[in-house]
Amino acid sequence: MMSSNQIFERARQSRDPRFDGKFFVGVRTTGIYCRPICPANTPKSENVSFYRTAAAASEAGFRPCLRCRPECAPGTPAWAGTCTTVQRGLRLIAEGALDEGNVETLAERLGVTSRHLRRLFTKHLGASPLAVAHTQRLHFAKNLIDDTGLSMHDIAIAAGFGSTRRFNDTFRKTYGRTPRELRKGRDAEVTATALTVSLPYRAPFDWDRMLAFFALRATPGVEHVSDDRYLRTVEIGDERGVVDVRDAGGKLELRLHGIGTSSLIAVVQRLRGVFDLDASASDVHEVLSKDAFLRPLLKNNPGVRVPGAWDGFELTVRAILGQQVSVKAATTLAGRIADRYGEKIDELIDGLAGAPDRLFPGPHKLMRARLESLGIIGSRSNTIRALSRAVSAGRISFDAAQDPEDFRRTLMSIKGIGDWTADYVAMRALKNPDAFPASDLGLLRAFDAPRRVRLKPSQLKSRAEAWRPWRAYAALLLWGSDDGAGG
Repeated sequence: MMSSNQIFERARQSRDPRFDGKFFVGVRTTGIYCRPICPANTPKSENVSFYRTAAAASEAGFRPCLRCRPECAPGTPAWAGTCTTVQRGLRLIAEGALDEGNVETLAERLGVTSRHLRRLFTKHLGASPLAVAHTQRLHFAKNLIDDTGLSMHDIAIAAGFGSTRRFNDTFRKTYGRTPRELRKGRDAEVTATALTVSLPYRAPFDWDRMLAFFALRATPGVEHVSDDRYLRTVEIGDERGVVDVRDAGGKLELRLHGIGTSSLIAVVQRLRGVFDLDASASDVHEVLSKDAFLRPLLKNNPGVRVPGAWDGFELTVRAILGQQVSVKAATTLAGRIADRYGEKIDELIDGLAGAPDRLFPGPHKLMRARLESLGIIGSRSNTIRALSRAVSAGRISFDAAQDPEDFRRTLMSIKGIGDWTADYVAMRALKNPDAFPASDLGLLRAFDAPRRVRLKPSQLKSRAEAWRPWRAYAALLLWGSDDGAGG
């Protein structure tokens, strides 16, 4: 059996794009770290070292390559193969947990000591939590320098550097030149797109399939899908606006309306989760292809992704509405709630019929809402109000740091929320790749034809043990792209 370094060496020599973002190459003769697809002359094997993350390469003293641009590598599934605590920690760092906090606060949210957290990060990633956060900010800023016309001050704030001076010092130490020097000579046409940001992903990625999933479930007034675009209203901090996402071949193109630069990195990280851009198709395929029933489904959908959610509370309300009714009916009811209780914002998209202009109401708005008048039956209305009170009181949160099983039990303590709803929310809101709503009718029905007898939830759950830790991806394969199942 080949070691990881031998596999990485083969991938480097062949410039295999399937490994892009999965590891980085440190070249000791130049002091630079590169992507495995770097077009530069291939250095000798004895002069390179391999690192699983860009942060680890940076910690080892290497600086990013200006030719292959490590910051443009597809989202790195750095959590793959790591322990659960590291997985949850990486998610929180991606969401900005260390922009204003410290490692001690992060460790407390994860339920471990800061010393133990540093030890785990070093063991699994080769870098400290602070180094991971620093590299994330650096790469994000470099992308903004190259792909937007934002001022250096705005980029410094957007990337979380706090001040332009600190931003300039970091780039001078890392790249040996200032941010302005890095931007020199760039195409003037690129600089015109000041409010457009690129979100790279690793192929295969089926944008049409992803868009179809959201189109079927788009809440009127809050979300809109048309012309190969996904739009939705967002509220982040004190800012309200609309995100506009479309595919641009090898990356998604994000346009922001009404959102300032101070919230930019938070919006980008959330949307990476919404569209599951950091999934590793090869890791999912390796496990799920062993099942004879899933194998042809994987062939049809090789880049299967699990659609996420912008807001956990909104998704949970939507899931409650979807209990025992069609997806279309649940979408209609969600639209009524948004229309009655959601706050209207300024129209930010001109000339687009149906453009979103309303925020989905938060828990404080629905605690005493008279939902029965909207055609929602009493039992579900009570469940939504109970959920709203629990979220408002802090008894339920959608923090990625919490243990998925603890979250599941807490959510199910609310009358009217069962295992299907809890697993579905964990799958999409917490982005738990192993969440699996085994009682879902669509999943059970998928096995009808070959068996001629419908599986029981316990039988499906037993079979799904072999699909760990990617059961959520198996669920998406079984649901298909346009059958209306899944809440």
